[in-house]
Amino acid sequence: MAPAAPSAAGSRIAIVTGASGGIGAATARQLAAAGYRVVLTARRKDRIEALAEEINAAGHSAAAYQLDVTDRTAVDEFATAFPSIGVLVNNAGGALGADPVATGDPADWRAMYETNVIGTLNLTQALLPKLEASGDGTVVVVSSTAGLGTYEGGAGYVAAKHGEHVLAETLRLEIVGKPVRVIEVAPGMVKTDEFALTRFGGDAERAAKVYQGVAEPLTADDVADTITWAVTRPSHVNIDLLVVRPRAQASNTKVHREL
Repeated sequence: MAPAAPSAAGSRIAIVTGASGGIGAATARQLAAAGYRVVLTARRKDRIEALAEEINAAGHSAAAYQLDVTDRTAVDEFATAFPSIGVLVNNAGGALGADPVATGDPADWRAMYETNVIGTLNLTQALLPKLEASGDGTVVVVSSTAGLGTYEGGAGYVAAKHGEHVLAETLRLEIVGKPVRVIEVAPGMVKTDEFALTRFGGDAERAAKVYQGVAEPLTADDVADTITWAVTRPSHVNIDLLVVRPRAQASNTKVHREL
């Protein structure tokens, strides 16, 4: 069957999960500036509504929808609002704890898997028909270099991100021939206001040590720029996997620090 003709309206809609801050918010701003009508989703309604107002005030187009990506009923209801969409950025996720396998909290492991993997699965399943209907769809999975290699104290997060990486890789195999690209962007060390703070339960001192001595870790804008570049390539160009790290980081465990 021939692919559907591109829908001009649908192909210019970009849905960004986890858009209340960090990489998600930065990606929403940059996709809006690139001409997409961005749909911001997150659990924190006040934040995405404020971001939507900011984007609209800048002369672009945005709407905010409160959504928990792990709630499949809510996700399916959300998906009914769109006959077609052009871009889905699966950004919602995060890390909890840094304990070794021997003492890791199963509840943290479960929560990370639910958000990073099942959340991505929920949105992708619900919106894949809408992406195909646009005739020119793109699924973006924002994973991590943790999905490509492990490190001590990171097993729970690493396991979740490996799952997300494999989801993207398998989906690309399964839908080849359809008018939908699958792009994975895997950031390394990114300094945002909340990632490490959330991981360490609000312990600001411990969170700060993650970036101690690193002159220039990546910023949310750096990653958003990478995502926007990949999304805006010509339709026949698929950036399968793009790993982006700061110059000071050679691997998950090799980081240059000026102490």
